[in-house]
Amino acid sequence: MTLDTALDTPPLAQPRGKPVSYFEFWPDWLFYFPVAAHWIALGLRHRGFMLPTAANPAITAGGLCGESKCEILDQVRGPARNLLARYTRVVAAPDGLATAEAARQAAAIEYPVVAKPDIGCNGTGVRLLRGCDDLARYLKAFPAGESIVLQEFVAEEGEAGIFYVRHPDEPVGRITSITLKHAPLVTGDGVSTLRQLVLADPRAGRVPHLYLPRLAHRLHEVPRPGERVRLVFVGNHCKGSIFEDGSPLATRALAASFERIARSMPDFHFGRIDVRFAALSDLLHGAAFRIIEINGAGSEATHVWDPRTTLCGAWLAQFQHYGTAFRIGAANRARGHRPCGLRAVYRLWRRQKRLMAAYPLND
Repeated sequence: MTLDTALDTPPLAQPRGKPVSYFEFWPDWLFYFPVAAHWIALGLRHRGFMLPTAANPAITAGGLCGESKCEILDQVRGPARNLLARYTRVVAAPDGLATAEAARQAAAIEYPVVAKPDIGCNGTGVRLLRGCDDLARYLKAFPAGESIVLQEFVAEEGEAGIFYVRHPDEPVGRITSITLKHAPLVTGDGVSTLRQLVLADPRAGRVPHLYLPRLAHRLHEVPRPGERVRLVFVGNHCKGSIFEDGSPLATRALAASFERIARSMPDFHFGRIDVRFAALSDLLHGAAFRIIEINGAGSEATHVWDPRTTLCGAWLAQFQHYGTAFRIGAANRARGHRPCGLRAVYRLWRRQKRLMAAYPLND
């Protein structure tokens, strides 16, 4: 399989139905206002507003914000490490190409390589680098002195976010959410420019600001008849990927597989594990997938961004998951694990926001 084929030919059909829900791209403050109010109520009830930071005691702030991606991946032990896409961490410097290349080669990572910020979220700054020149440009554009993750590119097009939770008093955890992620595509007709295809697409045309800036150098191109053009690389909803609720597909085999992954990490109780795979049937049998990221208490049950999800259903899922995070945090507090203080979390959040504003534009 060539790189272009891997990027442009998805094995999963994009979901049918309405292209965008009416609340899908609301301002954050509007959608999350009831979620924030619920968080405050939970904090009052459990006597601790930052209890979710104790949900995963071995992760900085429980993974609520400001945590290192490598810090989490490094905690995976035993056979589960074989499921991780190979990765290494380098420090950004304008003259750091030789060091970064040495680290990449030592980790046995071949081009193309995925570069992403070690601290960040929402796919900000994630790029697909096809060669040494791309890496050099990325290093120069990245904030100097900050850490970058260089990760093996997993060519399989299927991508999913699997949410796992386990209360400390429970012998076995469970999968509470599955999100299937689809690449937004437009198909050429040999006449229309890429800009025209984007604006005419039922979904992309509703949110063109998500795609046009990163495609600026290609918007004049006229794709060949039948040629499919992927509009965004990173599998993140707010960057334009299409999310489908796959929660009803959860199987015992999948749950058992992710139980083993979670148990391979110290005190991991709450978070989303993002994977890539070739065939959905294999994933549901708990096999033939690769882990590209593990997120903690700040992760979201992203199935709520399926356009078919109702607003009440989305809010209910948020309430349920964060309620679980508080209960797990309270149980871990009773076991002796201290939550982070509000000031500490605020400092982590401020640093993360400052860094994200300085990262290069994602692919």
